[in-house]
Amino acid sequence: MCSSRPGVSAASVFGVILVLLAVGRALRARGVVPEGSADTLNVVALYVSMPASILLNVPELTFHRELLGLVAIPWILLAASVALLAPIARVLRADRATSACLLMQTPLGNTAFMGYALVPALAGEGALRYAVVYDQFGSFLILATYGLFVVASKSGAARPTLGAVVRRVVLFPPFIALVVGVTIVPRELPPSVRLPLEMVSGTLLPLVGLALGMQLKLALPRRHLGPLGVAVVGKLVVVPLGALGLCALFGVGGEMRAAAILESAMPTMMTTAALLSMADLAPDLASAIVGYGTVASMISLPLWRSAL
Repeated sequence: MCSSRPGVSAASVFGVILVLLAVGRALRARGVVPEGSADTLNVVALYVSMPASILLNVPELTFHRELLGLVAIPWILLAASVALLAPIARVLRADRATSACLLMQTPLGNTAFMGYALVPALAGEGALRYAVVYDQFGSFLILATYGLFVVASKSGAARPTLGAVVRRVVLFPPFIALVVGVTIVPRELPPSVRLPLEMVSGTLLPLVGLALGMQLKLALPRRHLGPLGVAVVGKLVVVPLGALGLCALFGVGGEMRAAAILESAMPTMMTTAALLSMADLAPDLASAIVGYGTVASMISLPLWRSAL
C-alpha cells in the first residue's frame, strides 16, 4: 500500500533535505546571498514549480465518494485544533501574539512545498494526486480564510473581506493549475508536455530546501519554550493521530489514507511564519516553530510512514 517511489528511497529524500537546509543556512550566515533571497526562491517554487507538479498529477484523479472525506479531514482537524488550543493558551497565559502562533501554526502544515516532495517518496507516486487535493482544498483554503482572519484579529488590523479572500483564491497560480488540470488537461499527457513539466516540477524540492535553510532560526527566549513545545508536538503527533482516526471514520484507505496522514504530519507551513512576522506577532517564536518542527519532522515522518 505504501511503496516508495521507484529508485528513490525516503531516506535519500530526507538526506537531500538536510543537505539543502545546511547549504541554505550556510549561504545566509556567510552573507553570500542577498536579503530576501529565500522569499524569491519561495515565489519561484509557488508560481512555477508547484503548478507544474499539479498539472502532472491532478489529471490522473478519479473522483469518488471517498474524496469528500479526504477534503473534510483538514477542516475537521482545524476545528479540533482550535477547540484544544484555546484552553491551552489560557493555561500558558499566552499573550495575543503567542496565541496567534499557536492557533495558526499548529493546524497548518507544509503540505505543498514539503508534502509534494515527500509524499511520493514515503507513500508512492500514486499518493501525490491525493496530497494535491488535501493541500489545495484543505491547507491553502484554510490559510486564505482562517489564517488571514487569525492574523487580522490578533494584530488589530481590518478583517479581510469575502471579495478579497475569493480573489486571493481564484488568482493563486497553484489553484489555477488545479482547475486547469481537472477540466482541460487530458488524463494521458503526451511526452512533449509531460517531460517539460517533470523537469520544472523537479525544481520544487531544491528551491524549497534552500529557502527554508536560509530562513531557519532556532534561537528562542525561554518564555517561548512552552508554546514551542505545544505547537511542534501538536503538529507532528496530535494532528496526524486525529487524521488517522478520521480516515477510519470516513473509510479512507490505500494511497488516499497514506496521503491524508502524511500531509497532516508535515511540519508547520513556512508561509505562516512570514504572515505572522509581517504582522509583528511573535516573529521569533513563529520562525522557531517552523525551524524546530522541520528538523523534528525528519524523525517523526519516517515513524508515521512505518505506522502505515
